Formats: sequence, C-alpha cells, structure tokens
Amino acid sequence: MHAPDRPATYAHPARLILILSLTPTVALGIGRFAYALVLPDMRDALGWSYSAAGFMNTINAAGYLAGALIASRLVKRFGLSAVVRWGTLACVVSLALFAISGNFVVLSFARLLAGLGAAAGFVAGGALATTIAQSRPARANVLISLFYAAPGLGILLSGLIAPFVLQAFGPGSWWIVWWAMTLLSIVMIIPLMLTPIDTHAGIAEAAPTKFEIGPVWIYLAGYFLFGAGYIAYMTFMIAYVRDAGGGAAAQSGFWCLIGLSAFVTPWVWRSVLALNKGGISTAIILGFNALGAALPLFGHSAALLAVSALVFGVAFFAVVASTTVFVRLNYPPAEWPAGIAAMTIAFGIGQMLGPIAVGAVTDALGSLSYALNVSAAMLAVGAIAAAFQRRLSPPSSP
Repeated sequence: MHAPDRPATYAHPARLILILSLTPTVALGIGRFAYALVLPDMRDALGWSYSAAGFMNTINAAGYLAGALIASRLVKRFGLSAVVRWGTLACVVSLALFAISGNFVVLSFARLLAGLGAAAGFVAGGALATTIAQSRPARANVLISLFYAAPGLGILLSGLIAPFVLQAFGPGSWWIVWWAMTLLSIVMIIPLMLTPIDTHAGIAEAAPTKFEIGPVWIYLAGYFLFGAGYIAYMTFMIAYVRDAGGGAAAQSGFWCLIGLSAFVTPWVWRSVLALNKGGISTAIILGFNALGAALPLFGHSAALLAVSALVFGVAFFAVVASTTVFVRLNYPPAEWPAGIAAMTIAFGIGQMLGPIAVGAVTDALGSLSYALNVSAAMLAVGAIAAAFQRRLSPPSSP
C-alpha cells in the first residue's frame, strides 16, 4: 500500500477561493435571492396568483435538488473546475431568460435551470474550495467561509440596484431589473472563466466512494429543517417590510444589511467552526439564525428589523459553511463531493417543501406573521437536531 498523497500546495489559496466564490455570488446571491426583490412587480404586471408566484420558488428548488443529486457524477466525469464554470454559466443564461420573456413556461424553465446550475456549481465549488483550503490547515475553516459567505455580495448588489430601478421606471419594469442583473453577472464571472484552477488530479479523479447516511441522519435532518425554514424569511421579508410601510430605501437597506453581514461571517464564527465536536458548531450558528428570523415577530420598528437582518445574515451563510467544515473534518477527501452533495440534497428537499408548508399556513391563517413563526420554529428545531450529531471517527491524516 502506497502512502497517501500530501495536500496540494496553492500559492494564493485565498485569491483562488475568492474567484471561486463568484459562483455562489451569481448563482445564489443574485440568481436565487434577487427574485424576492422583483417578485411583487412581476406578480402585479404578469397577473400571477400567489400560487403561481410560489411555483417559481418550488421549481427552482426542484432544480436545485436535481442538480445536487447529479453533481457528484458530473464532477467524476468532467472535473471540478468544468462543473463550476458550466453551472455558473447556466445561472447567467437563466437570468437572461427572465429579462427577455414574460411567458410563464419560459420563466419556469429559467428558474429550473437556475436551480440546476446553482447546485452543480455550488457542490463542485465547495469541494474545490475545500481542497484548496486544505493546503493551509491552520486557516482552512476561514478560507472555506470565504466561499460560503459570497452570496452576501450578490444580495448586497441586488439590494442596491433592484428597488431603485423599480422605483425609477415604475410598475412593470421588472424585466429591466433582470437585464441589469444579467449584465452585472456577466462582468462578475469573467475572472472565474479566465483563471485556471488546477485540482492537481485530486478528488475529481478519485475512485468513487459510498457515502453512508446512517451515522449523520440527525445532522441531515437538521440541515433539511434549515432549508425549509430559511426560505420563508428570504422570500417574504421584503413583502413584510413593504407591508409595514417601507419604501424602496427601506427595502434596499434591509436587503443590503443581510448581504453586508455576510462579509464578517468568516471571522465572527471562526472559533465556533473550530470546535470540531460533531454538530455543535452548526447547532450554535443555526440557533442564532433562528433568533434572527424570530425578531420581526416582536415589532415593525426599523431598529428591530435592522437587527434581525444582521443577525439572520451573519448566521445564515455560516450554517452552510459549517456543514462543509463538518464533512472536511469527518470524511476523507475522496468522499468530500459526495458528502457535500448529501448535505445539499437534504437542504434542497427542505427548501422545496418549505414554501409549500409556509404558503399553506399563510393561506389558512391569513397573516404573514404566521409564516415567519413557522420559519423560526423550523430553524430552532433544526438547531436542536444538529446538536445531537456526534463526531465521527476522523479521517486518516493526509
């Protein structure tokens, strides 16, 4: 038996991971979350029912789940870098489709494509970022967090653009917002398309391995609840702010605070991510996420909503990072793509079913506050579930 390979050395790991982070910036920060900013105008202009508007989120989540299911196989066949780039390009194409058509079928396909591309790129990008971070073990957790905090930049930029475009051009200008998002994304992904990122024949070419669900089922259940719980907050809070009397500036400010909070995520949670005690890191961070989601239930004041956005945002992106840190610390490198994919699948199922459950509660009880109650409760239960995850036998040292 030959000795295991030593971790590859990367001259500028932080720079490479920041370039890779353009994938979640575009695919999630803009491609998925900007929809909440534009949805009210699209629904009014296109005559959508709430069910039709919700379907766009459901089909996007279904695409995300499908992308997560096939991501490992795509990585094995095409390699990490190729899957990252093609997944990101698929998301940009979906944005362009939203800009050029108001047809419900075309827009549904665009949301499906956005989900597929986002999941494939996110799984491959997360595995590649983890591989690069492993070359600096002392800083690995912070380096990984740089990748997962990236959607905050997309949220910030879309928050600075969308509300004011809609205000400037008036009702029915939703398609102009999507053109702006498309052009912004094209510019942003240029470094990703042009920078060679060598995987050093690492996990993309490793022999296929079987990922065991049994030892981590409680952890996956917690992450499923996170996927189901966060979506209500990220989908409905702009409507909640608007219903409370907030105009374009208030909506932009709230959304930008969520994005800005992501920038400090790697440092705020650095010591928590280093705990390496099963699911306790995820449980702590997810508990703060639940707190942020619950705060708007206590009032509509600007200060309370601002604190909610900051607490929710700084924890939201760290929850995702914590799952990858968990995989890195508990599984050998050959299992990282499958492990990250398993986490993404659990998350994807949750975010697909979450809008249905939350929508049913809202329709039945007639208030958005109940949806936020359900959201916060699911996040809290998810934190409790993650806390019961024990540390697995650590993988062999590289």
